[in-house]
Amino acid sequence: MADPASVAQSFYTRWARVYDTLARRAPWIHTVRSDAADALSLHPGETVVEMGCGTGANLPYLAERVGPTGIVIGVDFSPGVLDVARRRCSEYPNIHLVRADATTPPIADADAVLATFVSGMFGDPAAVVSSWASLVGPGGRLCLVDLARTTHPAWRTLNPLFRAVVRASAPPGTRTMRGSPTAMLDSRLVSAHRALESACRVTHSETHALGFARIRSGVVL
Repeated sequence: MADPASVAQSFYTRWARVYDTLARRAPWIHTVRSDAADALSLHPGETVVEMGCGTGANLPYLAERVGPTGIVIGVDFSPGVLDVARRRCSEYPNIHLVRADATTPPIADADAVLATFVSGMFGDPAAVVSSWASLVGPGGRLCLVDLARTTHPAWRTLNPLFRAVVRASAPPGTRTMRGSPTAMLDSRLVSAHRALESACRVTHSETHALGFARIRSGVVL
């Protein structure tokens, strides 16, 4: 039986360019990325890590906020998406890319951590978010950005379409699992965001994209 991690890496490598197109061209995505970077309250000279950086779409936003004296580290386990990220970030000498598992990143210290659209990938998202809180320490900042079914009354009719997209974009193995991939996603996102709320004083919480995109950030206690 194939290792699930290897299957996921191959899947995201194969579809790296498709994901990158969505990351750049979704009509609401630039606002979400800018607001997430702002929610971290970054200062020049700080170190910020993006866990599960994908094709690097967020990294320039972070680099602009920490300035040339700051450090931006992008962590991802898929070599294909990191190849795209390297090309995108080649003009930023303070952006460093690391191929590693975001659940056990080889990083000893940082001022802030951003994770965008990855909470649903972890078997135990609460433990992962808690480990990121320990990484940045008291006064450090965390920000989670995730997609989930909307609770907005005017747009709930679009939830079946969202479920179809989640199923179609899930790595092999999760599509045929017992139960709904969307239900699993919802459960993991709730767990991740509750862990952030437990570890932090929440400073920012909002939704975008008809309620499908959620941003939550805080300062670690």
